[in-house]
Amino acid sequence: MKIEIWSEIACPWCGLGSHRLDRAVERFEHSGQVAVVHRSYPLGSGLPEDRTLSVREFVLAKYGAIPGQAGVPDIEGMAAAEGLAPYRVLDNRVGNTDLAHEFLALASAEGKNGEAWNMIFRAYFGQAESIFTPDDLLGFSDKLGLDREHTHQVLADRRYRRQVQEDAHRAQQLGATGAPFTVIDGRYTVPGAQDTDTLLGILRQVWDETHPTALVPDKDAAVCGPDGCAVPADHTAHA
Repeated sequence: MKIEIWSEIACPWCGLGSHRLDRAVERFEHSGQVAVVHRSYPLGSGLPEDRTLSVREFVLAKYGAIPGQAGVPDIEGMAAAEGLAPYRVLDNRVGNTDLAHEFLALASAEGKNGEAWNMIFRAYFGQAESIFTPDDLLGFSDKLGLDREHTHQVLADRRYRRQVQEDAHRAQQLGATGAPFTVIDGRYTVPGAQDTDTLLGILRQVWDETHPTALVPDKDAAVCGPDGCAVPADHTAHA
C-alpha cells in the first residue's frame, strides 16, 4: 500500500496530520507493507523571500483571530494532547517556503524522503528553528549526511523548483484544495488532518477492498461457480 501525503512544511495542520498518519500506520496490522511518501504543496509562495513574519501577526491579519480565541481551534493544545510536544505555532515565524520544499525534493531524490520531512517538521514546530534561508537548509543537509557543496549548488540553481510545482499541480488534479492532502494507492483521497482513529479505519477499509480474502475450498468439496457445482476430479462416483 502506497500512501502519499501532500503538505506545506510550515502549516501546523500538516505537521499534526503527518504525526497522526505516522501513528495510524504504526497501529495498522499491515504496516510492514505500507510505504509513506511525502510530497510538496507550498502555500507560502506569495510571502516575501527576504524576511519572515510573526505567526501571530500574520494569522491575525489574515483571519482576524488567532488559535485559542473563540471559534478558532487550539492546535498547540491538540498536538500536546496527542503526544506532540512541544509544538510551537503562535511564537514561531513564517515566510516563503519554496526553497525549503526544493531542499526536501533534493533530499527525497537522495533516498531520505521521510527522514527529511520529519526532521524539518520537528525543527520548525518543535524548536521554532528557521527553515527559510540557504544557510538554514545547508545545516539540515549536514544533519542528513548530504553533500554540502552539492546541496548548495542545487539550491542556488533552483534545480527542483519545477518538480515542487508539479507536485502541487498533481495534488490539485487529484482534488486537493489545501493541505494536508492524502492519497492512498493513487485513488483514495483523504483531505485534511483527520484524527488517528479515522485514518486507521480508512487504511483498514482500503486494505480490505484491495486485498480480498481468498477462500480455499476443502479438497474433497464440490467446486461451485456461476454455472453450477463440479465434483472434484478424484471423487469416486457411487451407484
